[in-house]
Amino acid sequence: MSQHHAVRTELKSIWQLSWPVMVGQLASTGTAFVDYVMSGHVSAADLAAVASGASVWVMLLVTLIGLNLAASPLVAHAVGANQRSGIPAIVQQALYQGVFWGAMAWCVARLALPLLDHVGLAPLVAAKAKGFLAAVSWALPAFALYRVLYAYSASLNSTKPMMVFALIGLALNVPANWVLIYGKFGLPALGAVGCGWATAFSIWITLILMLGWVRYSPHYRDTYPLRDWGRVDWAMQRQLFRLGLPMGAMFFVEVSAFSGIALLLARLGTVTVGAHQIALNMASLTFMIPSALGTAMTVRVGQALGAGDTARAHFLGRLGLQAGLVIAVALALFMLLGNHWIASWYTFEPTVRALAATLLIYAGVFQLADATQVVAAGVLRGYKVTRQPMWIHLSAFWLLGLPLGYLLTFGAGDWPGMGAAGYWLALVLALTFAAFALLWLFRRVARQALRA
Repeated sequence: MSQHHAVRTELKSIWQLSWPVMVGQLASTGTAFVDYVMSGHVSAADLAAVASGASVWVMLLVTLIGLNLAASPLVAHAVGANQRSGIPAIVQQALYQGVFWGAMAWCVARLALPLLDHVGLAPLVAAKAKGFLAAVSWALPAFALYRVLYAYSASLNSTKPMMVFALIGLALNVPANWVLIYGKFGLPALGAVGCGWATAFSIWITLILMLGWVRYSPHYRDTYPLRDWGRVDWAMQRQLFRLGLPMGAMFFVEVSAFSGIALLLARLGTVTVGAHQIALNMASLTFMIPSALGTAMTVRVGQALGAGDTARAHFLGRLGLQAGLVIAVALALFMLLGNHWIASWYTFEPTVRALAATLLIYAGVFQLADATQVVAAGVLRGYKVTRQPMWIHLSAFWLLGLPLGYLLTFGAGDWPGMGAAGYWLALVLALTFAAFALLWLFRRVARQALRA
């Protein structure tokens, strides 16, 4: 097979696997987009409340994605090694762990409620933010279980069902928001709190649909995990834990550097918080595209390594990184050239729109680094390498990004600082550091695998 033909064949396979994930993740993130837009058209206070409550919610949500990703490389390796009979046990143990992580996330969300009274929010905004977080926290157990089944299905090369279910969840979220936010059919107008209940409702429906599909689709018949339940296998639990905990920590470190900023920026006022959340939500939407590619690379690289083909795994990793770079250039141009237009989607308030447009420029600049680091992390997950990426993210975001961002935002001495733009500039630098470090790690890991 010629090099050109191999590239074309693999790109086609990667695209078939990743585009449904991409659409599904965009639909899931679109739920937050709908929340911001619909609450923003109630009042700036409701938008700021959803933004502040979502800072905690998104950190927990993204951390759960990482914690429950451990099943993906394990199942992918089993598929590549043609050991499909062992897959049901892996998924069952991952579901046990998903119940634990979902319950822990719910407890953390409830414990975080009082913190919203102490981050500088106006009393009305703080009350609304607490109501939003309390309502949406009920979705966390369902989301944890859904992500286990998501990883299982994707590793079997079946990603279209998740796309369909995410689109259904988004479609249900819009009318649920309309009823609960604005108070239709005799119900009280809940504003920001209504966003929380609507999101929780749509996520539970998504889990129910996923369970039904796994139960009745013939695609899962030979690996069906929801029968003949075994006891907790502590050896498998430790293996899942060793893979999942670093991924959860890595995801938490990155998302806390973004979402946590909304809490730190609260002292700068409602306009700043709302503008930051607009830029963050758009960055989250665009992030879903290279993130889907990273998910596909975990599966493809894991399957190649499970089959013992380290050369193909290396080839796939390099190809995925090149594809991610092409995607990043397109996203950067979209955000840089359309920043004012994008900001106008979210709110009518001119001060919020103007600041959001400025922050979107920074979001456009870091697309190149962000896409590179998320695809590289996906490739490394395929190699079952998760601990070193965790330390890279910790260094990039907590040791570099957040301290530098605080300095650039609030200033020091006689220098007043840059305001919200300071944090976004620091994030550009942090993501660039993470991207180069993960690229270096991939080269080292791939060479070691080839030599072995």
